[in-house]
Amino acid sequence: MQMSSLPSFHAIAAMIVTIAMFVGFARGRLSTEIVSLLTIAVIAVGLYFFPLEGTAPTDGLQLAFSGFGHYALITICALMIMGRGLVVTGALEPAARFLEGVFKINLQLGLLVSLLIAFGLSMAVNDTPVLVLLLPIFVALANRGALPASKTLIPLNAAVLIGGMATTIGTSTNILVVSIAVDLGMEPMSVFHYTPIVLIAALVALPYLWLVMPRLLGDNRVESQETVRRFHTRLRIGSNSSMIGQELSAVTPTLPEDIKFHDILTGPIEQQQRLRISGTHEALEDAMRTLSAEVAPTWVIDRIKRRSVEIGQDVTVVEMTVTPDSRLISRTLPTSGIADLYGVAVLGIHRPERLLGNVDQYSDGGDLRISEGDVLLVMGLPDDLQEFSRADSLLTLDGARELPRKSKAWLAAGIMFGSVFTASIGLFPIAISALAGAILMFVTGCVKFDRVGRALSAKVIVLVAASIAIGRIILESGAAAWLGEIMSIGLGQLPPAMVLAAIMLFVTLLTNFASNATAATVGTPIAFSIADQLGLNPEPLILAVLFGCNLCYATPIAYQTNMLIMSEGSYEFKDYIRTGVPLVILMVTTLSILLVMSYGM
Repeated sequence: MQMSSLPSFHAIAAMIVTIAMFVGFARGRLSTEIVSLLTIAVIAVGLYFFPLEGTAPTDGLQLAFSGFGHYALITICALMIMGRGLVVTGALEPAARFLEGVFKINLQLGLLVSLLIAFGLSMAVNDTPVLVLLLPIFVALANRGALPASKTLIPLNAAVLIGGMATTIGTSTNILVVSIAVDLGMEPMSVFHYTPIVLIAALVALPYLWLVMPRLLGDNRVESQETVRRFHTRLRIGSNSSMIGQELSAVTPTLPEDIKFHDILTGPIEQQQRLRISGTHEALEDAMRTLSAEVAPTWVIDRIKRRSVEIGQDVTVVEMTVTPDSRLISRTLPTSGIADLYGVAVLGIHRPERLLGNVDQYSDGGDLRISEGDVLLVMGLPDDLQEFSRADSLLTLDGARELPRKSKAWLAAGIMFGSVFTASIGLFPIAISALAGAILMFVTGCVKFDRVGRALSAKVIVLVAASIAIGRIILESGAAAWLGEIMSIGLGQLPPAMVLAAIMLFVTLLTNFASNATAATVGTPIAFSIADQLGLNPEPLILAVLFGCNLCYATPIAYQTNMLIMSEGSYEFKDYIRTGVPLVILMVTTLSILLVMSYGM
């Protein structure tokens, strides 16, 4: 096969801009957003002064900014909103609690089950929310003496990435590849179009993730110098509590290890009994959920939740430090009047253990007297919390968090399932079902309109927009056709499996040193052109690109979740290479063979 011609001026310029963007991402001196926006600006200005043949200068502006209105980006944003709905309503928490329970039975079994759960969740939910949900569990388990986080986080991340590869909506990259392929003339793919191929490949990769990868990682734990705050409080036994009628010794094994009881009981626990306990905030929440009990008066908690629904504000938990000017000093929680005055609930008081031995610190009823420097764990609505802090001279600490709107958890899960199901059976295009799901998340209150900024990622938006612009200029300048012709010369004599493997490795190399979204927009038209040059069915070649874009295990800069686990696991660059390169080779080999077998090539 002979080369027909050299690349055009526009094709050369398109390749230079693409390489420059890759270098910008890889070097990391400028943020992803800046590199993306600069890429869009260069394309817009360049095509205005040097328009493509047969186009007007303003057509270049339309091409450069077309990504912001592309239906793929709209779909990605809608899926982000639905993913946010699952997180803020706590819809994923049952899976997280189940995982923690399994780890207590057996560490290896816990790791296996967690890998399977991470894989399953990421098939329908964007990779990042799944990892964000599971990450604290693994870090907490490591702190309690389980497997070190450094031995579990990279395998967990790999399972999430493989699961995200299994459906067309699993990651934003998948949506991007499929949408570009449709623009090029290929038939649309359903949500589970190629899922069986990925499931078989996942079964091959699972033993490596479970048994081999943790052994390749060292124990990178660093002893923390920060002491986790323990809060002292009263556990109020409600009428529905599972503790009623039981001995304390029978109840203790069902509670988190961080929970300590400070009362000596001689008989069974009774209704409305108040027990002195202490524990971390997370442990107190677990204890309340397990025992159907409260650590604050039920009437004030019910009032907070009722007002939250009435005025549409989320319930927030914050930590506040008692200053020397506070009126609360020397008072106890029952005598402070906090609930009556401000409508907030103090869930507990933190004081260093070494200072708790003084008898004068307790009232006749055994309640802790508030002292200067104590940290109060307070629940309420934002305005009430601010008024409480101002009026009683308290200093609000960083780290406030909103409580999940658990009453809407099943609703959010149902909306997500409905969107995925209607798209999977072809009833609606994924763009329509995702938009409808996002609208329902707003209408039902699962996601608040003023919280959309937390659901959407500016980095993802501008990155996808720049990637679409790059993909279009690579295609319309003729660069994709020229690169496809070059690659087809070298691949023409190879068997189909080697053609697929070469394309997959080429895209994998790009995605591990740049952006997987950009690699998708560059690789998809090239694969389509190679299929045309060699007379092959384009679908398996497009899938080779899609799979290659998801094989981003070998460097920390390849994907945002890779960076997310880097600090928590105390990882170095070599950790990703040591564990990721064998996984890439394993997945490329397996997926290439499966594609050849599936499409009879």
